[in-house]
Amino acid sequence: MTILNRKRRLLTWAIAALMCVVAGCKQPAATARPDRGAMAASQPTRVGGEPAVTIQRNPTGHGIRPEFVSLIFLPGRGMNVVQIYADVPGLGKIPVLNSPSIETVAKRLNGQGFDRLGGASVGFGEAFLIPYPNRIFGRLASGGTEVTTEWRGHTILLPALRFHPAQSASSPDQAASNKGMVMHGLILRDQAQDIHTEQTPDGETATAVIHAGDFGGHWLSRTDLHFTLELAGDAVTESIVATNVGHQDEPIAIGAHPYFAIPSGDRSQARLHVPARMMAVVNNYRQEFPTGKLRPVQGTRYDYRSPDGIPLDDHALDDNFSHLERTDGAVEVRLTDPKSHYGVAVEGLSPAIKTVQIYSPQGREFVAVEEQFNFVDPFGKEWKGMDTGMVTLHPGESTTWKLRLHLFTPAIGSR
Repeated sequence: MTILNRKRRLLTWAIAALMCVVAGCKQPAATARPDRGAMAASQPTRVGGEPAVTIQRNPTGHGIRPEFVSLIFLPGRGMNVVQIYADVPGLGKIPVLNSPSIETVAKRLNGQGFDRLGGASVGFGEAFLIPYPNRIFGRLASGGTEVTTEWRGHTILLPALRFHPAQSASSPDQAASNKGMVMHGLILRDQAQDIHTEQTPDGETATAVIHAGDFGGHWLSRTDLHFTLELAGDAVTESIVATNVGHQDEPIAIGAHPYFAIPSGDRSQARLHVPARMMAVVNNYRQEFPTGKLRPVQGTRYDYRSPDGIPLDDHALDDNFSHLERTDGAVEVRLTDPKSHYGVAVEGLSPAIKTVQIYSPQGREFVAVEEQFNFVDPFGKEWKGMDTGMVTLHPGESTTWKLRLHLFTPAIGSR
């Protein structure tokens, strides 16, 4: 390049710069290239055909007091609560429920095999159990694929599938007696509609409805289920309103299956308080057929009424507790982890809650606290006409199940 050409080019640049200063330079907008990784991370995981929903709040306790910060639920799988997170002094942000990652949850809840009717939903987090929690036993029918039971002269046919990892509706012992079992209700694969979230002064609330109908042809009338999940710093409140929108009377019971984590992982020192005076007697822990008898817990290893709780130690629990004592109207079960200076209180607020099923196998770092309306096998003849907790809904009538969770810091002397 000659000196003359170089001078001409410099002069051109100078004139262009001067024009920019006078007129104002505008750079042509660059074409935005989306960050695919960021886009993928921002998309909620889909389970049951619907995205997972998170409600959340910013912590305000400054690490001085425990508080809830978020809740994740699955509208595509019966409103299953995958996880609840809390900010706890000395521990930071921790999971309240025993549950795998949302990605693992999505793989497990695939609708195949064991999960064909939603069975995989009850192995973690918190599944909602409607129109019956717990077990129902009856005569095997349709080649062992259905269980027959009765309510007020009406025959009810239920799908006899294995719903619980520790149980099987087609085990040899049950088959030998022609007795089958179903568990945990009929909404585990239902999709919710009209999902709505709303900010509150101290958190966020989600509402949704499941139009359960006749529960896949297995129930006597049609039912709508209205869910409300409320997240605040000092409490998580869950409520379900079941309404008979059909034309016949129907029995309804509601419960949940939350697996509460033991943060320290030391089960031996974790303590459990259950305000129950009686428990249901079963034939054995393999079949778990209820005998129709109740026995007092006093003087047995199942007496968890001490205000500070009783150490879990190596206890294996899968038991239905009843004759519940209430505090300010609530059935309050407490799980305390002294080593972590952590505790969670599970308060059943509905008067219709008659029993609490506690599930905590040996060697596992969780306690499932299932506050529910009914006793085990509520239609069973072994109860000889006793009120087993099923609520009768006439057309147009409703019933409500409500649960509230609180966090607390146990006293040092509670060890």
